[in-house]
Amino acid sequence: MTSPAQTRGAAPVGLVSELDPVAESAVRGLRAWCDGPESMRSFQNRLGYQVGKDNAEAIGDTLAQLCDLCFRHGRRPLARHHAACKCLGADESCFANFVAAAGEGAHEDAMLIAMLIVRPDFAPCMIGLAANLGAALRLTTLTPKTTHKTNNVINLH
Repeated sequence: MTSPAQTRGAAPVGLVSELDPVAESAVRGLRAWCDGPESMRSFQNRLGYQVGKDNAEAIGDTLAQLCDLCFRHGRRPLARHHAACKCLGADESCFANFVAAAGEGAHEDAMLIAMLIVRPDFAPCMIGLAANLGAALRLTTLTPKTTHKTNNVINLH
């Protein structure tokens, strides 16, 4: 039997679609990392269309480091929903808000949120990674998702 404490982190608290783009990408990245290398490659390929292959790989590496630390130094096992699930779990929400706050430079808020995920003594070690990830994910929201070749177009007005 599963105790309420073990499932609390998976409790739905909203929908992934309600998140801002940075937080949504953080959740999608977390889920991809949990699903394994093939899912991570797919996640990085999607980012690659927006920021280029090298930047997407760097984002993926930072995400992988952060996820690994969250799972190795977590206060308890981190719960998440299936990759295609529309629900947002409590732990996923914490992770998303941690990355978003750190990426915006709100380090005190990020520190408080990090202590919900990992041991308090380890939380300060994660702020830099989360800030880098959040800032990089923010860049993906500023980059056009599609590019159009306009070499053969003449604009008269």
